[in-house]
Amino acid sequence: MLFNSISFLIFLPIVFLLYWFVFRKNLRQQNLLLLLASYVFYGWWDWRFLFLLVFSTGLDYYTGLKIRDAGSDRAAKIWLWISVGTNLGFLGFFKYYNFFIDSWMRMLGNFGVEANPWTLQIILPVGISFYTFHGLSYVIDIYHKKIEPSRNWVNYCVFVSYFPLLVAGPIERATHLLPQLEKPRTFSYHQAVDGLRLMIWGFVKKVLIADTIAPEVNAIFGNYQSYGGGTLAIGAVYFAIQIYGDFSGYSDIARGVSKFFGIELLVNFKYPYLSRSIPEFWRRWHISLSSWFRDYLYIPLGGSRTTFIRSVRNVFAIFLVSGFWHGANWTFIAWGGIHALLFIPSFISGKNRGNLGDDFAGGKWYPSLRETGQILITFLLVCFAWIFFRADDMSQAIGYISHMFGSILHIDDFYKMTKLNLLIPLCLLVDLSHKNGFLTGRYKPAFVTAEFVLLTILMLMFGNFGSVEFIYFQF
Repeated sequence: MLFNSISFLIFLPIVFLLYWFVFRKNLRQQNLLLLLASYVFYGWWDWRFLFLLVFSTGLDYYTGLKIRDAGSDRAAKIWLWISVGTNLGFLGFFKYYNFFIDSWMRMLGNFGVEANPWTLQIILPVGISFYTFHGLSYVIDIYHKKIEPSRNWVNYCVFVSYFPLLVAGPIERATHLLPQLEKPRTFSYHQAVDGLRLMIWGFVKKVLIADTIAPEVNAIFGNYQSYGGGTLAIGAVYFAIQIYGDFSGYSDIARGVSKFFGIELLVNFKYPYLSRSIPEFWRRWHISLSSWFRDYLYIPLGGSRTTFIRSVRNVFAIFLVSGFWHGANWTFIAWGGIHALLFIPSFISGKNRGNLGDDFAGGKWYPSLRETGQILITFLLVCFAWIFFRADDMSQAIGYISHMFGSILHIDDFYKMTKLNLLIPLCLLVDLSHKNGFLTGRYKPAFVTAEFVLLTILMLMFGNFGSVEFIYFQF
C-alpha cells in the first residue's frame, strides 16, 4: 500500500478511529491492532511475502531468547550466527541472486565461454532490507547485552513490522521503539497536529516536488545523448532534488502517521543539502542507515581506533557495503566508492568530525558567505555521485558524464523547464523553514497554519497525483 494512494487515505482513518475510540483502554489490543494493520498494509502489495516477514520475525524473536538464556558464550554466538546467517541468506537470495548470475555470465562471456544456466527471476520483497536490519540490530544488541529480549511476541512483531516504517524506514532500534510499545499511550492533540504538519510536508516533497520532477529526470537520463552538457548537469541536480523529496518525504509521512498513534520515530534526515562537507552530509542523510553501519560494521571492524591503513579500509568497507545495500547493481557500488573517496580527505586531515552541531547559521535564516561556498561545493559533489546512483548501468553512467563534460556550456531546453526550476528553491525554502522552527512552535500558530495551507493548495493545484511508488521501495 502506498502512502500516496486512495486506499491509504481510507485505511489510515479506520485504523486511527479503532485505535483511539475502540481499543484506547487496552494496550495489548492497541498493539494487536497495529500488528494486524501492518500485515494488511504490507500484504496489500503481495500477500505471499507476508510469510517471509513472519518467518524472519519469528526467527529473530526466538534466537533473541536463546541468546539471552544461553549457558555459554559459545552457545550464544551459535544462536547469533543462526539468526545473522539466515537473515542475510534470505536477503542475499531475494536481492542479489539475479545480479550474481548475470555478472557471472558476463564474465564468462568476456573469456569467450557461452553460459546458459537455468536461472530464476527473483521478485524483490518490498522492505526486506529494512525489516531485516531491524531484526539484525535486535539480536546483535542482545548478544552484546545492550538490551534484554522482549518476552511479548506481539510487541516484538509490531517493532519489526510497524506499518509507517515497514517498507522504507527509518531503520528503528529496539532501544528506541520497543519501550514505546510496552507502555500505555494517551492521545495528544499537539502531537497529532505535529503529525499532520509532517504528513503535509512529506506529501509536498513527494507529490509536488519529487513526482513533478521525475518525468523530466527520466527523459534526460533515458536520452542523455540528445541533450547538451548543461542540461545533463541540470538533470543531475533534478535527480538530487527528486530523490531527496521522495525519500525524506516518505520519512516525514511515516513520522507524521506514527505521531497519530502516540509513537515517535527516529529522525532520518536533517536538511542534508545544507551540509558543508561530505562527512556532514552523511550525518544528515538517511541517518538511521548511516548510524546502523557505523554501529554494526564500522566500529566492530575497528573504526578509527586502529592502524591508519585499517582505518582507511574500514571507511571504504562501510561505503561500499552501503552502496551494495541499495541494490544489485555495480552503479550502487561505484556510488559508494565515490563517496568513500570524497570522505577520505577529511578523514585523513582529521576534519571528518567537524560541524557536529545541527545548526549551520547560528539560528539565522541564511548561512555566511563561506558556508554558502562550502554548501555549494558539497552539493555539486553529491550531485555528481547521484549520476551513478540513478543510471541503469555503468555504461550509461559513464556515457552520461562524458556527454555532460563534453559540452558543459550547451544548455538546451533550460527555459522550457521553468516550473521545474522553481521547485528547487521551493525545496530549499521547505528545508530552511523546517530548520528554523516551524514544527517546534517558534512562530505564531496563525503564521504556521497559513504556510501549510499555502503548501497544501500548491500541492493540490500542481502536484502529480499518480500513486507513484517511492524510490526506496526497491531497496
